[in-house]
Amino acid sequence: MKLKHVFILTFLILLADQALKVYIKTHYYLGQEHPVFASIPWFRMHFIENEGMAYGWKLGGEWGKIALTLFRLVAVVFGTYYLAMVTRKQYHIGFIVCATLIYAGAIGNLIDSIIYGRIFESSDPYVQNIAKSLIQENFTGGYAGLLHGKVVDMLYFPIITDARYPDWFPIWGGETFEFFRPVFNIADTAISTGVISILVFQNRFFNPAEKDRHPKTETNTAVGDEVTAS
Repeated sequence: MKLKHVFILTFLILLADQALKVYIKTHYYLGQEHPVFASIPWFRMHFIENEGMAYGWKLGGEWGKIALTLFRLVAVVFGTYYLAMVTRKQYHIGFIVCATLIYAGAIGNLIDSIIYGRIFESSDPYVQNIAKSLIQENFTGGYAGLLHGKVVDMLYFPIITDARYPDWFPIWGGETFEFFRPVFNIADTAISTGVISILVFQNRFFNPAEKDRHPKTETNTAVGDEVTAS
């Protein structure tokens, strides 16, 4: 796999991720939800924003947000170097693809964190406004400064809803639960797919193929038609 293929895959993931995020941000009010297909009610678009990591996990406070954004930035810089290295050394193509998925996903969420606060209006769940882009207004009126943008999430798959743990179940007995609760985006999906695939296929990615245990030896000694022994 060549470096240009890494760049192409990264670009395609970022294009899909950012196109969907911008569409959701500028066409949905915060909290709006509807099924993507009428025949598949558990495949929904549900617009939320989060200040943290994938699937809504987060660090506390403003400093936590800045630390997370800077961590993403450092990870992307390191990832650029690392991807170039593993591609140059011709690592297993599956590993390179997985590393590219993680890399592209990190960039996708980093873009939200760095600039979305400057280029979009705030989305208010009470007013139910649809935020507009501020690109044509010299980026005045954004909802946050640089490094403080919120990550846009929208993919929601509540396959099981309103189910209840049996009373004998430890800790959560009798409580309701939902599967799958987290709301995420394409960048989160790319990161999760890359990480899980590396864990599942690590033996294939990192164990070199077994070499021939009986290599052929060459000799320059001429072999006659007859061998004499004294």
